[in-house]
Amino acid sequence: MTGKPSYPSGRTVRIGAGAGYSGDRIEPAVELAEHGALDYLVFECLAERTIAIAQQARRRSPEHGYDPLLEARMTAVLPAALRNGVRIISNMGAANPLAAARKTAEIARRLGLGNVRIAAVTGDDVLDVVLAADATFEETGEHVAAFRERIVSANAYLGASAIVEALAAGAQIVLTGRVADPSLFTAPLIHEFGWRMDDWDTLGQATVVGHLLECAGQVTGGYFADPGYKDVKDLARLGFPIGEVSSDGAVVITKVPQAGGQVTPATCKEQLLYEIHDPQRYLQPDVVADFSQVGVEEEAPDRVKVVGGRGAPRTDTLKVSVGYVDGFIGEGQIAYAGPGAVARARLAADIVRERLAITGVATSELRFDLIGMNALHGETAGTRHAEPYEVRVRVAGRTASAQEAMRIVNEVETLYTNGPAGGGGATKSVREVLAVQSVLLGREHARPTFTFVEAQDEAA
Repeated sequence: MTGKPSYPSGRTVRIGAGAGYSGDRIEPAVELAEHGALDYLVFECLAERTIAIAQQARRRSPEHGYDPLLEARMTAVLPAALRNGVRIISNMGAANPLAAARKTAEIARRLGLGNVRIAAVTGDDVLDVVLAADATFEETGEHVAAFRERIVSANAYLGASAIVEALAAGAQIVLTGRVADPSLFTAPLIHEFGWRMDDWDTLGQATVVGHLLECAGQVTGGYFADPGYKDVKDLARLGFPIGEVSSDGAVVITKVPQAGGQVTPATCKEQLLYEIHDPQRYLQPDVVADFSQVGVEEEAPDRVKVVGGRGAPRTDTLKVSVGYVDGFIGEGQIAYAGPGAVARARLAADIVRERLAITGVATSELRFDLIGMNALHGETAGTRHAEPYEVRVRVAGRTASAQEAMRIVNEVETLYTNGPAGGGGATKSVREVLAVQSVLLGREHARPTFTFVEAQDEAA
């Protein structure tokens, strides 16, 4: 490429973040749709493990596998969004974007919203390719073939291209599966400003925009507050952020005035560094972003300008998250309180440890924690503080079968009548473990495309 491309100037695109994870609050998104004067509202709802769980749901029922809160979110936000001309982009399609689009069309019909153009982006499911390839996991070097019978999903991180195409074709709502988080925000900017897909510096700055917004309330003071050190007002009414983006990618992060929380250089800097391994080479499917020269400046209260993102050509491979069944975890808990609570809790843990050895419970991992004393930082943390008045014992073990995991938790429960005095509030649970590792796959193996589902067509 030669020279700097010329893009439309004198206008901004307003993008709101409607969610930062699958179970996020819904009210802040409705607030943005109603009062944010947005062009786009983006819901980022998909984690690596989330999509493996969604794939399991789809296997049980072909019309499921999308985000469990999709119906509640769309029901709440669609009327205001469509009334105000706000286009919606989300990875709530998870393992089944087409089913998510059909469900959204059904909601639009039920709400009487007219002919809504909904696009489903597919192409991230590369399970067949991964199973056929001689691949190894990046994290451990193990051969994927050794896990073949346990693998439930393999989803490539797609970039912005198919979303851009869907928007150009007139989509009002775009629902995707596994797309890189920043790409959900980069796509509408590419569409609106006509950016080239090889304008690496602009795409690098666009990735800065997406990264700042993708975790929603984190950049407006959530996950930031620390009373007495970093105080944030009105967190119970925390508002989600808006990015005002100009044609060169420069962004002002802000929020609606009535919302709780705050936007400051500090909140933006913390989010900018969140989950970044190498700030000079943040690998994304659209670009290798460089955050090392980013500048953050407060323009006014709750208005922070961020510029300086750069980029280099994208890699030839895509990251693929491979989910597989990795046994079961049995977890039992019981609480002790009052004088001598810690000594009784330690005795309870010792009893369970011995019982598991006597009965021959087979575990690949086993841990005993006193919550509030050593569960996070080990035994040394508890010695620096006065003995607590109450403590909770947690025993957790990984096993090959659910039946074996149940034997662990039953031993904890029997402490009610077979352990130290005063045990109470026992709980027990057994859950299947879905582990995730990564492989790199040539991007030619992922073929993103989009399909329209129109609300009126669905009614016919």
